[in-house]
Amino acid sequence: MLAFTKTLQLIISGLLIVLVLIQSKSSGLSSTLKSSFNMYRSLRGFEKIIFVLTVISGVLLVVNSLAIVLLS
Repeated sequence: MLAFTKTLQLIISGLLIVLVLIQSKSSGLSSTLKSSFNMYRSLRGFEKIIFVLTVISGVLLVVNSLAIVLLS
């Protein structure tokens, strides 16, 4: 069971990395400062799906981490 949860941890973390990279629109400090002053806009369509999947995979990563600690 421990081997399964460790493998699942790798899969979830890889998925989380990919989802976060998909969300990043531009890089660099200046673009981050510019975007922080823009007005809030709601996520729609594909952006919302990616955001929800990112949150779900983050929660799964934490839950799986706790399962690994409890099983060891």
